[in-house]
Amino acid sequence: MSGRGGNTDGRPGRADDPDRLYTITRGRSRAPENAFDLVTLIVAEREPAPGMQSEHARILRMCEAPTAVVEVAAELALPVSVVKILLGDLLEAGSVTARHPRFAPNKARLPDLDTLKQVLHGLQQL
Repeated sequence: MSGRGGNTDGRPGRADDPDRLYTITRGRSRAPENAFDLVTLIVAEREPAPGMQSEHARILRMCEAPTAVVEVAAELALPVSVVKILLGDLLEAGSVTARHPRFAPNKARLPDLDTLKQVLHGLQQL
C-alpha cells in the first residue's frame, strides 16, 4: 500500500498514529480548560521562530488572518483535541490570541417581556 495520503496500514507518520500524536503533544492529553471551542478564532501575534515545533510554526503561518480552531485542525489533519493542546502552548507563549464569538446578546439589551406583550397586543389591534 502507498505511504501517501490515506495511509491506514499502521506505519509511523500516519496523521492519526497514536505515537505521532503523543510526540506532537509531548504526552499531554488535555488543553487548557475552556480556552477554545470549535469556532474560536485564532490570530497569530508573531512570526514562527527558528527551532519551533513544526506544527506550531504551521499554525502561526495559517493564522495570520483569523482562523477558526476547526479550520486549523482540518488543515493540519490532526484531531481537534490535539490542535487545542498546540494552541494552548501558543496562547501561553503570547504567540496567538483567541477571539471567542458572542453567541447570545447581553441580557441587559433584551427588551422587557411586558413591553413585548404590549407591542404584540397593539399589533393585534391593527
